[in-house]
Amino acid sequence: MQRARLLLGCCVSSWKPVRMASSRVARQAPHANKVALVTGSTDGIGFAIARRLAQDGAHVVVSSRKQQNVDRAVAMLQGEGLSVTGTVCNVEKAQDREQLVATAVKLHGGIDILICNAGIVPFFGNIIDATEEIWDKLLDTNVKATALLTKAVVPEMEKRGGGSVVIISSIAAYIPIRGLGPYAVTKTALLGLTKNLAMDLAPRNIRVNCLAPGIIKTELSRVVRRGRGPAGLIFTPLFYLFSRLGKPEDCAGIVSFLCSEDASYITAETVTAGGGLLACL
Repeated sequence: MQRARLLLGCCVSSWKPVRMASSRVARQAPHANKVALVTGSTDGIGFAIARRLAQDGAHVVVSSRKQQNVDRAVAMLQGEGLSVTGTVCNVEKAQDREQLVATAVKLHGGIDILICNAGIVPFFGNIIDATEEIWDKLLDTNVKATALLTKAVVPEMEKRGGGSVVIISSIAAYIPIRGLGPYAVTKTALLGLTKNLAMDLAPRNIRVNCLAPGIIKTELSRVVRRGRGPAGLIFTPLFYLFSRLGKPEDCAGIVSFLCSEDASYITAETVTAGGGLLACL
C-alpha cells in the first residue's frame, strides 16, 4: 500500500508540470506580436473585432472616416490595456488607404492581418430607383476599396511570410432584404471577391476568408431592424432559431479564429453568423 501511494505521488507530481504547461499553452495569445488593420472599426462589428484581436495579442490599428471617432475608440481600447492605435481612413480614397498601410508599417514594422469591414448603406428603396451615383458610391466603397486595400497590404504580408485577410460581407448577400437591394448586390460581390483573392494569393501564403453576419444589433442595422417607410422590413427574433438578435461580439471571435493558426488550412470560405437564418447561393 505504501509503495502504491509512492507511485501515485510520483505520477501526480510528474503530471502537474504537464498540466501547468498545457494551461500556459491554452492561455497563450493566438495573435501575439501580429499586426492587424481593421477598417470601419470605431463602433459596431469593426470595433468588437479590433478589441478581440487586441485581446488575443495583436497590435491593432483602427480606422474610420472621422478623427473624433478614431480618438474615442483608441482611448477606450487603450484604457483596457490593449495595444491599439488609429488613423483616419476613408477607404474610398487611395491616399487614405496608403496612409493606413504606412501607419501600421511605421508603428509596428509590417502587417499580418487585414479586416475589411468598412461599408456604407447610402440608399433605402427599390433597386430600380437607385441612381448611377448611388451605384458608383456603393461599388467604390464596399467592393473596389476592399480589393485595392488588399492589394496594398499584400507586399507587406509577403515580407512577413504570409498573412490573413477577412472580408466582412452580410447575410444580405444571400437573402434579399426589401429596401437594401443595391447594398445587398455589393455584399454578394464580396463573396466572389473572397474566392478570387484566395485563389490568387494562396501561392503567397495569404489566406482570404469572409464573414457574413446576420442582423447584428448595431447602429448600422437600426433602420433595417425598425423598418423605414413602405420599403422597410422589420426584423424580429422570430426570424432566427435563437431568440435574440446578434451582438458584435458574436462576430469578433469568428474573425479572430479565421486569422489564427487554428484556421491555417481554411481559405476562400464564407462563414455565416446569422442566428439560424438559412443562407446559400
